[in-house]
Amino acid sequence: MRPVTLEMSAFGPYAGKEIINFDRLGTEGLYLITGDTGAGKTTVFDAIRFALYGVASGENREKSMLRSQYALPETKTYVELVFSCNGKNYTITRNPAYERPKKHGEGTTSEPAHVLLKCPDRAPMTKERDVTDYITRLLGIDKDQFARICMIAQGDFLKLLLADTQDRKKILRNVFHTENYQKLQERLKAETSRAR
Repeated sequence: MRPVTLEMSAFGPYAGKEIINFDRLGTEGLYLITGDTGAGKTTVFDAIRFALYGVASGENREKSMLRSQYALPETKTYVELVFSCNGKNYTITRNPAYERPKKHGEGTTSEPAHVLLKCPDRAPMTKERDVTDYITRLLGIDKDQFARICMIAQGDFLKLLLADTQDRKKILRNVFHTENYQKLQERLKAETSRAR
C-alpha cells in the first residue's frame, strides 16, 4: 500500500482543508514525517489510519476528538485517502460521527459517521464494517498491525523492536505474504524427517 494523496478537512488541529500529495515524494522507499512537538505529525498518521480502518492512531485518541475545535460550523470533518495497492488506485472517504455547532441558531447538531470506498474493480462500498473488512483483506494486515509497522509514530518503533519473535514473524509474514514459503518449509521438514 502506498498513499497517493491525503485530504483532511476540519480534522485534528486543522481548521480547514489540508492536502498532502505523496506522489511528489516519489513512489519508492519510506516516508519520514518530522517536525516540532505539536506540529501535527501524529494527525497525519491519525488521518491515514482513520481513513483505512475507522480508528485513530493513538491509544488516547477517540473518534469524537477528531473534529477540529477550530473549524467553522459549516466546515465538514472528513478524511479522503487515495492509495495504490497491487497497481490499482483506491479512494476512501470517511468522516467520524461528531457534534458540530448548528449553522443557524444556538446549540449543536449531530453529524453521522459515513464511509465511501471506491474500488477499481467493484461497486462502491458504504457499510463501515464491510469497508474495514475489505481494507483488512486487501492490505493483509489489521488496524493494530498497520499501526505497528506502517505508522511508527513517536517512539512506537520500540514496540516492533520489543515484540517477541513469534509476533514479529506473524506481522512480517502477513505484510509480505510469505505463508506459502512457511508451508513449503514445514513440508520439507516433514519430508526430511520421513526420509531419515
